[in-house]
Amino acid sequence: QAQVRESGGGLVQAGGSLRLSCAVSGSIYSINDMAWYRQAPGKQRELVATITSGGMTNYADSVKGRFTISRPNAKNTVYLQMNSLKPEDTAVYYCNAEVEAVVVGRKVYWGQGTQVTVSS
Repeated sequence: QAQVRESGGGLVQAGGSLRLSCAVSGSIYSINDMAWYRQAPGKQRELVATITSGGMTNYADSVKGRFTISRPNAKNTVYLQMNSLKPEDTAVYYCNAEVEAVVVGRKVYWGQGTQVTVSS
């Protein structure tokens, strides 16, 4: 089994910055792709950014040029640097990791989410 835990959310004014962190722990062999999703009130969960074990990244059009996903040394931690935040970025942000886990094999795990609120 693996555990995914996010941190770093909070309240920030429009134009400000936040950095989210996500750590994966547990009985795992390796981690494949990792990603950040978000869900605003009354809306469906949407993909924000992804990063492969090889460091390739992909972003939603709405965050390109403002958000950066990183994964130092392809280890078990992924970050989301969010700059030039807008009120429409307000959401619960979730981390997602595809893990090669002991016993259960390949499985996708989700964190509990961290709230990001951007005030205008």
